[in-house]
Amino acid sequence: MATDAQILKLVQWLSPAYPVGAFAYSHGLEWAVQSGAVTDAASLRDWLADLLDHGAGRTDSILLAAAHNAPDAAALAMIDATARAFQPSAERLVETTAQGAAFAQITAAIWPADLPGYTYPVALGRAARLHDLPLVLTARMYLHAFTSNLVSAGIRLIPIGQTEGQTVLTALTPLCAEVAEAATALTLDDLASTAFLADIASMNHETQYSRLFRT
Repeated sequence: MATDAQILKLVQWLSPAYPVGAFAYSHGLEWAVQSGAVTDAASLRDWLADLLDHGAGRTDSILLAAAHNAPDAAALAMIDATARAFQPSAERLVETTAQGAAFAQITAAIWPADLPGYTYPVALGRAARLHDLPLVLTARMYLHAFTSNLVSAGIRLIPIGQTEGQTVLTALTPLCAEVAEAATALTLDDLASTAFLADIASMNHETQYSRLFRT
């Protein structure tokens, strides 16, 4: 069982107040809204469920687990290189590297440790290992924060109301837990993604005329 101190540290790390700049990224959702693929709370829920189950939610959890279990710096470097190579677009690469670098910088400044600027899930997995934080709980809370950030983006972009947004997040919370538990039992050999429209959305967003978000 996780202790109160462990839970609260993860709450702090994955809070919107932690300065990783998550609010600046929509993970391609901005293009999905403009193109008409996401138009309301129901389609937002479906879009995010696919991301969790078949896209970055699953792959990030696998990468996070690999980093948490990595035996040495060489293994971590290989995992991070894999995470970078797995990004389907330039914007998605920026999204994971910029957030990872920010997370590593602020975390190492508060709790001094050797934490290079890895991609976001790799940096979080490594930090969780250094601080003896439970792997599955870390992945669950990471996916919940990821989903919460995109729900917030959807509230602004579609737009939908705050109550509708929280209803979407509540509906997806069990899936965050399920995906995290399943994915953290896998290895890098299991990396795969079939959220193709989300990948295409991130590519199209690079040339989208009017943008609120970086991705």
